[in-house]
Amino acid sequence: MIGITARAGAYRKGLIAAAERLSPEEAVIIADLERNGLQVPQLHDLLCGGHVLVDDPQLYEDWRSAKGSHPRLSSHHHDIDKTLYPDIGMRGTVVREKLHGRTKQGTWVQLEKTPAAFGKNKLPSLSDLRHLMDYVVYRVTRSNVGPWGLSRMTERRPMYLSPNLALPTSLTPPVARALTLALRRIDEDDDVTAVSQDLAARFPPPNRADLAGELGQALSGRAGRGLFGNSEVWVTETPSRSAAAVLRERSRPPVTETRRTEGTP
Repeated sequence: MIGITARAGAYRKGLIAAAERLSPEEAVIIADLERNGLQVPQLHDLLCGGHVLVDDPQLYEDWRSAKGSHPRLSSHHHDIDKTLYPDIGMRGTVVREKLHGRTKQGTWVQLEKTPAAFGKNKLPSLSDLRHLMDYVVYRVTRSNVGPWGLSRMTERRPMYLSPNLALPTSLTPPVARALTLALRRIDEDDDVTAVSQDLAARFPPPNRADLAGELGQALSGRAGRGLFGNSEVWVTETPSRSAAAVLRERSRPPVTETRRTEGTP
């Protein structure tokens, strides 16, 4: 995924080399976000420090227990009880400093260019000073400073993945009856037009009791545009040695043998 997005996006130097040393803990973060709808084009903003919201509180617990995770101070989502849900940091070659925490109904995550270790009873380090410089860049550009670039996806304008917008509700009996009749009519029309009438009579469709109750259950998961979304596509082919050897051979005319017979010069 990183190799594909690096072909089109503009990043700081060293991303591909860092991706070759990607740790399992870092890979889990990207894989979990992909499972929740992250596409290759959106990976650009993630690597450049975009603020991401996921309506999945379990991600907070999963990433909290990952190897190398440690409590960290931050100013993000101050409406959350930080004693109960402290912000968690983790360092890596690609994420540099992954910072995540809880929201009211899910998890937020953001990658930072410079790790910050300041806290109570700690003197500022050189890394902390660089982190403050990144904050100055944020104030001037209104963009988050990520490991591999700048992103306009800030906490005020975050990237949403798999937002929980569904609100289950029941249909009133008259609406349910009308909807069921319409669905049965569509089923009958599809059955007749799909095959001949003779076969349709011999193989009737399954008798489903509640057609209206099946609405919204056909698509599982996020059922979106997929991992690559509207990203550009490249085709990379591995050269075939056998095919190259055949193409290098020069075509030669077949050799014909002539035989002499007695009496012919």
